[in-house]
Amino acid sequence: MKQKLIALLSGLLFGFGLSLSQMIDRDRVLGFLDVAGDWDPTLLFVLGGAVGVTVIAFRFVLRLPQPIFNSKFYLPTRKDIDLPLILGTAIFGIGWGIAGYCPGPGITALVLGTPNPVLFVIAFIVGSLIYQWYAGLSLNSNPSEQKQFK
Repeated sequence: MKQKLIALLSGLLFGFGLSLSQMIDRDRVLGFLDVAGDWDPTLLFVLGGAVGVTVIAFRFVLRLPQPIFNSKFYLPTRKDIDLPLILGTAIFGIGWGIAGYCPGPGITALVLGTPNPVLFVIAFIVGSLIYQWYAGLSLNSNPSEQKQFK
């Protein structure tokens, strides 16, 4: 129950932060991504603030023997850069540049009541389902890779 409450509070904090920082304003995001044109650098403060808080907080949090609301830390173990990672980041970047949303702000922007975030969320769910279908096909041909996709 504690984990669900923490997830709820974290989501509320995240959604409020995205809204307050204007990360749900697709025009502001597209302006930030337009580094070769009419660039709007204001979202650098959001990025810098997020990275700064994380760098400082993680130094203290990872010194704990375990997380406060779990029995162990779940940290990434893969550090390799492979073709799926490169292609996935490129596709993500293209989608972000076209839509002006990434998943968190896209979901949060649903509160605006405009069609763009709704269409974006539907499309990224469909894109995820297409990947799951594709991954299922490739896993069936090579069962030894199944752990990568779980």
